[in-house]
Amino acid sequence: MNWLTNFIRPKIRSIVGAKDVPDNLWQKCPSCEGMLFHRDLAENINVCTHCGHHMKLPVQDRLKMLFDEGKYTRIDIPTVPQDPLKFRDKKKYTDRLKEAQTKTGEKDAMIVGTGTMGGLPVVIAAFNFDFMGGSMGAFVGEGLVRAAETAIARNAALIAIPASGGARMQEGMVSLIQLPRTVIAVRMVKDEGLPFIVLLTDPTTGGVSASFAMLGDIHIAEPGCMIGFAGKRVIEETIREQLPKGFQTAEYLRDHGMVDLVVPRKELSETITRILGLLMKRNESSDKGKGSKNDKTNGKDTGTGRGLFSGKNTFAPHATINALPDDLTPANDPAVVQSGKAPATRRTRTR
Repeated sequence: MNWLTNFIRPKIRSIVGAKDVPDNLWQKCPSCEGMLFHRDLAENINVCTHCGHHMKLPVQDRLKMLFDEGKYTRIDIPTVPQDPLKFRDKKKYTDRLKEAQTKTGEKDAMIVGTGTMGGLPVVIAAFNFDFMGGSMGAFVGEGLVRAAETAIARNAALIAIPASGGARMQEGMVSLIQLPRTVIAVRMVKDEGLPFIVLLTDPTTGGVSASFAMLGDIHIAEPGCMIGFAGKRVIEETIREQLPKGFQTAEYLRDHGMVDLVVPRKELSETITRILGLLMKRNESSDKGKGSKNDKTNGKDTGTGRGLFSGKNTFAPHATINALPDDLTPANDPAVVQSGKAPATRRTRTR
């Protein structure tokens, strides 16, 4: 058989030529372990055709899926100090950033785009999970602030799409500061009467879920995505109890009131467009005859379009923030709190 392998086979190969077969033609579903052809998977928007499991979707594909005709304009996010703490573990933080930037072709873990959905103006701030697990650092916080400012300036709805493991540990306290910054940015949008919708994807955990991701007017989630703060194993070890089946999934949170809708990926664009139509047309009808919120009132600017933390720009607090209830208990009485004295107990007699 040597003459077949040594002479005949090489001649046949030289005539026919070897064909390079890509390694990524097939992909295994992590849920049912079924094999999926890459074209079928792409046509189904990275959803398993066998069991319906929703795999991770690249952030660029997600934006094209949501915006009208897949067209949108990217908003530039201001640059921030890359390594404020000079952090280093096994690698330098700057080296990790360079590797992630080379891998994804993006500056950091967030993309902000503006366009239309169903003809209505929309600003979308989407996380890129491929960039260091979508962790939230100074750049991501700055991106959400810029998205909020753009939504206010253009009178558009704001949609946040988190896919993150939480705050970025390499930035320490700087990353934790982004939690209140993003909360204030969301409040700016709400104070202008604009919708803020959160599309929860797999995973949404840590500091992201503890801040803006749970402050939406409407919370929509993809089927089966993980949503929570700490991991399931950490919680079980802390409370020394076994958690229920399906804990921290989109369906579990919907059943317990944390999520409004669990929508398959193919129906997301239609569902969000319908919700935006209801919310924004309602706002337009209520504003008729009342003037715009962005107009100057009594010679005073309301602050619309200004930077969130720049200069003397201050935003008026929400009307109910500083309102005090009429029936204050002694523990809540501001005079008692400022004096530092223990409140006298009140006794009521029953007759």
